[in-house]
Order: sequence, then C-alpha cells, then structure tokens
Amino acid sequence: MTIKAVIFDFDGTIIDTESLWYKAFKEVLREKYQLDLALEEFAKGIGTSDGGLYQYIQTQVRMEINKLEIKQLAHEHYSKHSKTLELREGVEEKLQEAKALGLKIGLASSSDRKWVESYLREFNLLDFFSVMKTKDDVLKVKPDPALYVKTLEELGVEANEALAIEDSLNGAVAAVEAGIKCIVIPNDVTAHLEFPETTIRVESFGKFSFKQFLLV
Repeated sequence: MTIKAVIFDFDGTIIDTESLWYKAFKEVLREKYQLDLALEEFAKGIGTSDGGLYQYIQTQVRMEINKLEIKQLAHEHYSKHSKTLELREGVEEKLQEAKALGLKIGLASSSDRKWVESYLREFNLLDFFSVMKTKDDVLKVKPDPALYVKTLEELGVEANEALAIEDSLNGAVAAVEAGIKCIVIPNDVTAHLEFPETTIRVESFGKFSFKQFLLV
C-alpha cells in the first residue's frame, strides 16, 4: 500500500539532545557520586521516561540519592551548552521532501509538548507538522505504542500507510508495536544498540528517500 504519512520522533532524531543529556548526567554523577555513567545504561532510557536511569543510579551509589538535585544540576549543565545544538544533518531536507510529495507529517515524542514546540519554533520547523503527540497526550510513553497509535488516528491513516523515523530502541519498538514500518537513524548515543529486525537502519538522512516507499 502506498505510504501516505511520515511520523518523526523528536529528541535524538530531529535534534540530538540525547548526546548532550548524556554528557550532562555523566559529568554530574562523576562529580557528585564518583559514578561513571556507562553509555549502555543511559541508552536504556533514551526515548522513554527517566525512571529507569534513577533506579540504576541508586543501585550503584551507597547512599540515598537526591533525584531532584541530580535533575537540576544536569539541567544546568545541559542549558549551559544547549546553544551548540543544531538540527541533525539532512532532517530539514527530509521534511521538505515529505511535504513536496504530499505526505502527511506527524510527530510522536516521549517528551512534553512545551519542550518539543520550543525547539521546533527555534528552528522554524513547527509548520511542517499537522499532528503532534507528546507525553502530555498519553498514559504511557514509548516503548508503549500509544503515541504512535494516537498520531495515526489524528492523521487519518492506517499503520501500513505510514513510516516512522526514529533513533532509539524504545522508539523503534513503539513504532513496530503500532504496526508501522520504521526507519532508524542512530546518533552517537544510540549507534551501539541493536534494533528490531523489521526496522530499516540507515546511518544518515541522506541515505534514503521517501520516494522509494511510495509504492510499497
């Protein structure tokens, strides 16, 4: 069936906020708890809620951790370096391609709407998306498929009429569970992950074209 819509993840896919968050948490935990945060552990929480990360930190530290303090310090570190963030190479061109092909464009993110919209406005991308679903719209975020299911419903397309664009394992699992063909474009903190066999892994936005899926 012809693809009629494409649904983008946000963090790590459109802008690589995840690599900066990893650096922020790694620095804070090293300074405060002498804990070296392994990339493999941090990556487990990419694309979903951060509850698992704090559980891991607590198991590694021989004292009661202050979750709010860790979050605040990490946020301060992130904010200090956030001006260095840029769109991932090729993402704007892919949005332009989808628009030119007449595809409906949606967004499904485990982050909150305020966070997502602030960046989309900053980079002048907000108008590309006719539908946006964030953690504000669901009870469970990725890897639960609810975000994708709701996005499909509002776009008015079936799962087999859409493509999902993801960078994380949790996001890819959510898309697959929703019945959507998923293209995974890893970033620096997700490149080591193994993704579901049914996903299509490419190393950059320039390595594929939406045209090739129009008659699938």
